[in-house]
Amino acid sequence: MKKNVLQKDNAIWIFILIIFFTSSCSVSKQISGLAQKDVLETPALKNAHVGICIYDPATQKYLYNFQSDKYFIPASNTKISTCYVAMKYLGDSLPGLQYSVKDNQYFIQATGDPTFMTQEFSYQPVFDFFKNLPDGAIVKYATDNWQDTHWGAGWSWGDYTEYYMAERSPFPIYGNMMSLYRQGESIKTIPSFFERDVKFAPGAEAKNAIINRRLDDNTFTITKGNEPFEKSEMPFVTDGFSTTLSLLPDTLHKALDFVPVQGNLPAISNPVMIYSQPTDAMLKPLMHRSDNFYAEQSLMMVSQKLLGVMNDRKIIQHILQTDFKDLPQRPSWADGSGLSRYNLFTPQDIVAILQKMKDEFGMPRIQTIFETGGEGTIRNYYKEEKGFIYAKTGTLNGVVAFSGFLTTKKGKHLIFSTLVNNHNASTTDVRKAVEKFLRTIRNDY
Repeated sequence: MKKNVLQKDNAIWIFILIIFFTSSCSVSKQISGLAQKDVLETPALKNAHVGICIYDPATQKYLYNFQSDKYFIPASNTKISTCYVAMKYLGDSLPGLQYSVKDNQYFIQATGDPTFMTQEFSYQPVFDFFKNLPDGAIVKYATDNWQDTHWGAGWSWGDYTEYYMAERSPFPIYGNMMSLYRQGESIKTIPSFFERDVKFAPGAEAKNAIINRRLDDNTFTITKGNEPFEKSEMPFVTDGFSTTLSLLPDTLHKALDFVPVQGNLPAISNPVMIYSQPTDAMLKPLMHRSDNFYAEQSLMMVSQKLLGVMNDRKIIQHILQTDFKDLPQRPSWADGSGLSRYNLFTPQDIVAILQKMKDEFGMPRIQTIFETGGEGTIRNYYKEEKGFIYAKTGTLNGVVAFSGFLTTKKGKHLIFSTLVNNHNASTTDVRKAVEKFLRTIRNDY
C-alpha cells in the first residue's frame, strides 16, 4: 500500500515538473518569437548588432537570451555600474571636503564632490566653511590624491565644448560649467570671472555670435554667425585644482591664500569631513538626465574613499576584482559615464549588476533613483508603464541601450537588458521597437 502511495506521489511531482518545464519553454519560445518580430526583423534593427537578456529573479532563470553573452558598447548604461558602486560605498551623504586646523593654518583635501556651488543644490556647507574663514587665511591643499586626467579614456575630444563633456577634477565648482549670454552689445558670463577672457574677432557682434573656446585654456573668441545668439553653456578648463582655487576668492569676495602641499593631510587629531548632499539626491539626476559629470565624479568619490586617491582606472580594477568578480563575463570598463567607446559590457553583465543592486539595496531605494515611464530620458516613452518599469537609457552615435526592471501585469518581476550597436536608423525608431517589445512582455507575461 505504501509503495503505491509513493508511486502516486512521485507521479504527481513528475507531472508538476513537466508542466513547469513545458510552461517555461513555452514562455521562452513566445518571447523569442516576439523579439524576432518586434525587434530583430524591424527595418530599424535588421542590420544592427542586438543583444537581449530577460531574467526572472524568482526562478533564477533566463526567460530569453539573444547574443546576451556578447560584448556591446553600452553608452550610458555604464552609469548602472557607477550608480551601484556609489550606492554601496558613498553612504547616505556625499563627502564634500575634509579639513584640519593647526597653528591657524587650514589643511584641506578635496573629495571630488560634483555638487559644490551648483544651482541644483542650495545647501552648500563647503561654501559656508570657506565663507567663515578669516580674510587672508592660509589654506594648504593636498595635491597627491588627484591622479587622473580631465577627460576619460576614449572620450571624443572634439566635443570638448559640449555641455555633456564637463571636465573631471578633484575639486569641482559650478559643475565645471559656465554660461555665456548676450546683454545688449556685450557677452556676459556666469561666473563673471571669465568675462576678462572673452575676445571679439574683427567684424563679430554679440547678437549673432558664435563662441569658441581654445582647447587648453579659458580663452573665448566671438566670431560672426548667421543665427541670433542669446545664451549657451560650455565647460571650462579646470587644470586640476587651478580654476576652482581662482574662482573661490572671486565668488567669496574674500582673499584666501591657497598653498599646494605634497602628500595627504598632516597627521593631526580629529580631521573633519564636511558632508554636502544626500547621496541619493545626487544619484537621481545622475540617472534621470543621464548626467555624465555626476557619474564621473561619483566614481572619483568612491575611488577617494576606498583607495585614498582619485583615479578611475584604479577604482575600476578594484571593483572588477571584488564586487564584480562574479559577473557572467568580465567587462571592459573604461569610465563612469559611458562617454567612452572603450566600454564593453554584455547584456548578462548588466542584468547581473541590476540583480546585485536589487538584492543589496531593495526596490524602494532603486525606484527613488531610476527613472520610470514618462520621466527623465524616457519622458516620451513607456507612459502607460509608469511605476512598472524602472530603467536607464544609453545613447551614442549608432548605439541605443535600455536596461532595468519590469513588473508584468501578472505580477512577475523581471530584469532586462537590451543593447543595440551599429544601427543606421534614427534613435527614435530603435527605441520605439524596443518599447513595443517590452510593452508586450509587460501585458502578456
